[in-house]
Amino acid sequence: QVQLVESGGGLVQPGGSLRLSCAASGFTLDHYAIGWFRQAPGKEREGVSGINRGRTFYADSVKGRFTMSRDNAKNTVYLQMNSLKPEDTAIYYCAADPLPDLVAPLLGPYEYWGQGTQVTASS
Repeated sequence: QVQLVESGGGLVQPGGSLRLSCAASGFTLDHYAIGWFRQAPGKEREGVSGINRGRTFYADSVKGRFTMSRDNAKNTVYLQMNSLKPEDTAIYYCAADPLPDLVAPLLGPYEYWGQGTQVTASS
């Protein structure tokens, strides 16, 4: 059974850091396109970061602050988020797709999705 499970969300003060994890089971991540997305209340879901065929992509809003990485041995991807801002507050989702040639890293479409983890940057 294919499954993605996010963890690491929480409440942090503006300027703080969090590291999100996305653990995959039922498939091997290293041949998949992987993305991180977020959705804030009342807003549409947006792509934050993606890894596709060895390249990493970032939305302009997080470039220089967020870093996406992958640990193939643990079948897990990470999103290190530094210098968090109140506007980063959202539910964060990871996504995966077995056909990276057909996936736009920050748009999709992705076939598999996690359940999401809440990130709140607030004082």
